[in-house]
Order: sequence, then structure tokens, then C-alpha cells
Amino acid sequence: MTTHKNTHNIKLELENARILSSRQLALLRKIASLSESLHIPAYLVGGFVRDYFLEKQVNDLDIVVEGDAIEFGESLVKKYGGKLTPHTKFRTAIWNLPSSFIIYPSSLDLITARNEIYKTPGALPTIKPSTIDDDLRRRDFTINAMAVRLDGDHFGELLDPLNGQDDLEKKLIRVLHSRSFIDDPTRIFRAVRYAVRYSFILHPSSFILVNPESFAVLKTLSGERIRHEFDLIFEEEKSVRMLAHLHELGVFDVFNPSLPKFNNKYSNLLDASAPAEFGFSANRITLGYLLWFMDSPADVVEFFSKRFDFTSELREAALAVAQLKNDLASLTDAKPSKWTMRLEKVPLISVYALWLASNQPALKDFLVNWRHVKTTITGDDLKARGIPTGPRYKEILFQLRSAWLDGDVKNDKEEEELLNTLL
Repeated sequence: MTTHKNTHNIKLELENARILSSRQLALLRKIASLSESLHIPAYLVGGFVRDYFLEKQVNDLDIVVEGDAIEFGESLVKKYGGKLTPHTKFRTAIWNLPSSFIIYPSSLDLITARNEIYKTPGALPTIKPSTIDDDLRRRDFTINAMAVRLDGDHFGELLDPLNGQDDLEKKLIRVLHSRSFIDDPTRIFRAVRYAVRYSFILHPSSFILVNPESFAVLKTLSGERIRHEFDLIFEEEKSVRMLAHLHELGVFDVFNPSLPKFNNKYSNLLDASAPAEFGFSANRITLGYLLWFMDSPADVVEFFSKRFDFTSELREAALAVAQLKNDLASLTDAKPSKWTMRLEKVPLISVYALWLASNQPALKDFLVNWRHVKTTITGDDLKARGIPTGPRYKEILFQLRSAWLDGDVKNDKEEEELLNTLL
């Protein structure tokens, strides 16, 4: 362990920080007290320091210790309670806080200060325990390479060895070294997220590093890693602008020139909330993908479902919405029974996404009413009439339900009369 220079010779007034709740501050004081007693320097890192200066609300509190984070976590559990989930390979842990703390989120990450070595471009790094200075220098951007010390008299001390505060003031995203996007090309996605989220720009010295060399490594990454980056984008308020920025940088062409731009006509639909009468809630990430690929041919959807390692549910929903959109014209004047027969094969989120984009009344009717329509007569009733079991049951019940949907049957008596004509 080393004594670290307080780069800007300032202490942050955490007690008066508007981005911290009183419960969060009390939690930090508990961590600081234990780290002091154990003589283990502890630091708040990552987004907290960045958002402190930007005066943005922070939920996640990441703690780096110059020591063993798992052992430190065990000491926290012993003193304050809760439960520890260790990750031995990376010497990290998640402290699931005691319920009595009444704080959200109800867990925080504990990380061993480390440096990282990328044995090959794009590979996950090999890590080695080290100092907080090394830990900050392994990070992605200067604005994320700051820390606040917590233990003892150091409480609130700022560590900013790479002048992240200056870049915050200048609204710049700057990588820490020239191989940053080659070592980890997902940082290109992160740079775009921060740039759009905060209305920053990529520093010219970093912008030129988004180039064919880093793209060549990006192209080799697994579909799961790429999809995770798009997932994070769809969680953002300005996700459509982020996608547009990635397209402008040439990132889309890295995967395949047929990757579509996000249709600007749908840009406001991501923030829509499904009406309560629909009876389900829409996942923003899934909805984002459906709106993105809605206008694409099925083969394009299929290609990127594989390339980005979509879950089977997401693949099914994305294909369904693209195919259903192509079928809309042929269904325009169809009866409710035909609409229902077609839509019941489609995930509800796909129907909802297309309704948002098209405002087709039949889609809303299906979500609110038609999908709930059932016959009064059941298979047991048919059996009681002596009808042999088999495909005939399904045919009869389908005809009865269609009659209800199309308004040809309005009550139980009319349903019974229709049944008699079918037997």
C-alpha cells in the first residue's frame, strides 16, 4: 500500500453533496470506519466522482480497496451484516446490504485495486492486484479515472492523476492511451454513450483512434459482448441519438452494411408506456430492438439475430414484428377472427411495438379485447353430446370462437344454436 498524492489538493464535501442521500452518506461512513480500523485504503471510484462534478444523481457506489476486496467484504458482513457474493477469479465481491439499511440499490461492488494486461486485442484482460494509481490508469476515459478516498482523515480526498476534472469542464471524452480502443473496442460504444448523454465530444486525439485498426478488433468480438453494448444503449434516454452517432462513425458497417439505421419516425416511441388496459408491460430494451429491425427483411433480422447472439425470445419477437408489418396491408379489411388467428401466433411485445409504429386500431383491439374472447361451450360439452374426441373438437370450437369475435354470436343461446348447425 502506498500514500497517494491528492492531485488537486482538494477534498470533496460529501456531506453536502446533493447527489448523495443521507442513507448513502451513512453507508460510506461505515465503510470508511472499517477501512480505517483495518488500515486498508478505500476509495469511491467510477461514475460517482464524474457525476459528483456534473451534479447528477448516483445510485451505484463502487468501492476499490488497496487490499483484498473479498476479505474486506467479509469484514463488512461480520460488522454490519448482509451477505457477500465473492468472485474469486477477479478478487471482487458484491455486498448485499442488510435490509435494515433501507437503501437503493441494495448492494454495492467491492473491487481489489488492480492493473490489467490485454494479452491479445479485444480479449478480456488478465488482472493483477496493484495500487489505486494503477487501477485508475487502467480505466477507459479520463473522466472515469478519478477516485475519492474514504478512510480516516482522508475522507473526501480527490485523486485525479489524469486530469479528468479538466476534461469534464471542457466536456471532452478522452481515452488514456493510444491502444485503448484496440485493447477493448467496446469502449467505442461507451464513448458514444457518454458523449451523447452529457453532450460532450470525443477529443480529437481519441477520435482518430476510432479507425480501421480498432474496427478490425471490434469485428472479432462475440455477439454477446456486442449485444450487451446495444442493451446498455437502449437503457439510455437518448438511445436513438447514440445509435445515429455509432452509424456516423462507421460502426454499423463493421458488422454488416445491411444493419439498418434506426428509423427516426420511431424515435419517440421508446419512451411510451403500454396502457394499463393492455394488461402487460413492455421491456424498453426489447422494444428498442423491435423498433430498430421492424422495417427490415426477415433475412436481415435472422442474420443479426445470430451475429448479436439474440436470446431465442428476442429473435422470435424481432422476426415476428418484421413479418407482421409486411402482412398489415393484407389484413386491413379482415374480420376480427382473421386478425386474431394471425396475431395469436405473435409475441405480445411484437404486436404492441407494431401498434406504436402504425396506430392500427385492430392491433389495439386484439391486445385489449379479442385475445381474451373465449367460447362458453367447451370440449367437455362436446364430449357430453357424444362427439368422438379428435380434430373435430378443434374445428368446432374455432368456428364458435370466430362467431363470437365477428359478432355473429352475441349470447350463449345463439352460440348453442350455432353449435346445433355444426353437428
